[in-house]
Amino acid sequence: MLTFEEKQAIIASFPELQEKKVSLGRLNYQYEESLHEKKNVVYHLHPNGNGFVYAGHLKGYQKDDKGMVNIRDYSADDLRTLIEKVIHMLSQPPYVPPAKEVGGADAEEPQEETWRNKEGHTLLLVRENELWNLYDGAHLESAFESYKEAALYLHEEGFRHVE
Repeated sequence: MLTFEEKQAIIASFPELQEKKVSLGRLNYQYEESLHEKKNVVYHLHPNGNGFVYAGHLKGYQKDDKGMVNIRDYSADDLRTLIEKVIHMLSQPPYVPPAKEVGGADAEEPQEETWRNKEGHTLLLVRENELWNLYDGAHLESAFESYKEAALYLHEEGFRHVE
């Protein structure tokens, strides 16, 4: 496991990130040039070595419900790679759906789901701006007005929800 100081040095090697001190000796690193609402790339880097990196819709990372990856046990190379990918993701313009009235989300509906077909191809279904957007990696594949419509389409295409 990298120490706090080692992680801090790796993160500081990205000149586009700005260090912000927060409580309990923790640090956030923000990407002010982000084209998304999200500015925090590194969240609560703690002197004990724990911390999080926002991975959003990046595939291949174990994330919490806020899209955060715990970097406690990350190697130097893995940490650099993840931060590079996040900066690239936040440098791309977000998808903005057409402005139209769409019904609100049902409280029972999830905000993000992973779907996989028999060949192992994975898609991410995400609730954004009152639409259900279907992503293949960083690429928007489709947008639906309701969760039911999106789920029906995915089932018809041979995809199943991944628990």
